[in-house]
Amino acid sequence: MIERITATRGPQPRFLYTPCVKSGPMGIVSGMVALDPDSGTLIDGDVAAQTQRIFDNLLLALPEYGFAMQDLVLARIYTTCMDQFPRINAVWERQFADTPPPARTSVGVSALPLSAQIEIEFMFHRG
Repeated sequence: MIERITATRGPQPRFLYTPCVKSGPMGIVSGMVALDPDSGTLIDGDVAAQTQRIFDNLLLALPEYGFAMQDLVLARIYTTCMDQFPRINAVWERQFADTPPPARTSVGVSALPLSAQIEIEFMFHRG
């Protein structure tokens, strides 16, 4: 059975897509950019601030998605700022200070929706 979930906490989708799709123990969270949870607009700030906002938004939604950070098995990072990847990585490392990190792919791109500097998609498995 496939379950499509839009969390009530955090920013709402700005386009037509499902934020989280679950099938059995697997869950895929659509790529997230750094939207302010109240206004739904892209936050001001550098790539580190945008990275942190993405993780903050993910943490807001996870209870409704039925997953925890310990269930995260894969993250795909897309960024227009590969030259600033150490700043992205510093935020990443804080998120996983107490939890083993998932597998990760990082890709440099020329543009992202809403002129974001970073977008991250997530895959979860609840065993």
